[in-house]
Amino acid sequence: MTGQDIIGQKGTKCILDSSVFFADYPVQGECYTTPLVVDELLDLKSKCRYDLLVAAGLRVQAPEAGDLLRVRETARKTGDLPVISATDCDVLALALGLSATILTDDFAIQNVAATLKITVQPLRQRAAKPIAWKYRCSGCGRYYKTDGECPVCGATIKRKLK
Repeated sequence: MTGQDIIGQKGTKCILDSSVFFADYPVQGECYTTPLVVDELLDLKSKCRYDLLVAAGLRVQAPEAGDLLRVRETARKTGDLPVISATDCDVLALALGLSATILTDDFAIQNVAATLKITVQPLRQRAAKPIAWKYRCSGCGRYYKTDGECPVCGATIKRKLK
């Protein structure tokens, strides 16, 4: 993509992840973001980009609690829960609640979105392929549902591709 490519589609709803505010891509469609995304915009360039998009009609909306629960449960099932942030969960939940497309380059968001059947449009990178994670003890090799410390041998449980 070049700096002139348009992301999003006219007549559709788009959820903007933080990465959109750090890029110079024109966006179109009915655009939304979450309060947690806005909180991540700390530098002058991203704040100015935010102000421009608000002037063009960007809406800031928090997701519904039920949608957040569904996202967290799905992230737990895909194995992405340990690496997905609260902001990522909000973006996914808002997209789920509004039946919208997410604009992002975040692979964990894309992985959970694929399971939830949420459309994602990458910005600069290729689209991520869905990944199933497993957790395996680096010492004894036992499998677990989450990372942490192995209760059997005390070694670190690490996230691995299935």
